[in-house]
Amino acid sequence: MWTPEIIALVTATFLFAGIVKGVVGMGLPLTVLGLLTATLGLKQAIVLMLVPALATNIWQGLVGGAFREIVRRLWSLLLASCVGIWIGAGLLARADALLLSGLLGVMLFAYSSFSLATPQIRPPGRLEPWLSPLMGGLGGLSFGLTGTYMVPGVLYIQALGLSRDVLVQTLGIVFVVITATLSLSLSRHGLLPPEMGLMSAYALLPTAAGMVIGQRIRKGLSEALFRRLFFVALLILGAYLSGRAFL
Repeated sequence: MWTPEIIALVTATFLFAGIVKGVVGMGLPLTVLGLLTATLGLKQAIVLMLVPALATNIWQGLVGGAFREIVRRLWSLLLASCVGIWIGAGLLARADALLLSGLLGVMLFAYSSFSLATPQIRPPGRLEPWLSPLMGGLGGLSFGLTGTYMVPGVLYIQALGLSRDVLVQTLGIVFVVITATLSLSLSRHGLLPPEMGLMSAYALLPTAAGMVIGQRIRKGLSEALFRRLFFVALLILGAYLSGRAFL
């Protein structure tokens, strides 16, 4: 299965995804899923991104000094996310791959459009105790099905009014929990064969190299410009995946 061409494709994809994360601090799963779904398929892309996504978020989740505060505030979101992921992974095992790639395309298109428009979302306020498990469950279901937690999970977390440092640590904690849960769910449903796990572990190497490069690029490149170009590219890719599946 792992021909030199596929290994080269995986290497280039994760190198680029690492650069993206190094420059803007996010976007690794979106980049990997967008590029590899169009070539290897969604189910394979989700499995391949597991180890790099988990490893790069462990450090992000542990650094910041607000671990207990975050877990105490968002425990219901995390728990509901895990339940949603388990359900979504079960559906993934039985669903049509082309239809799911189309759904991923819709999610990429929606999240990119939102990020380019950058509207201000009002904090949930007194509705937070009710909205956190709801948004977590829906985000987990999306993550289990398509590998992306952005809509509505990340959008909701961004609306909580967290400081920049706490937001970064919160996203790290959330992605560690949901990625670990997805790994267990995929294994339970027979979607995580050993050879895929080994390739995912290998993908950590180009990812780490890309992050080093990206952090250096960040010093000489406008982050705002890079983010805009990144989301425009995701917008186009999302439209392509959606059109291929539904048209």
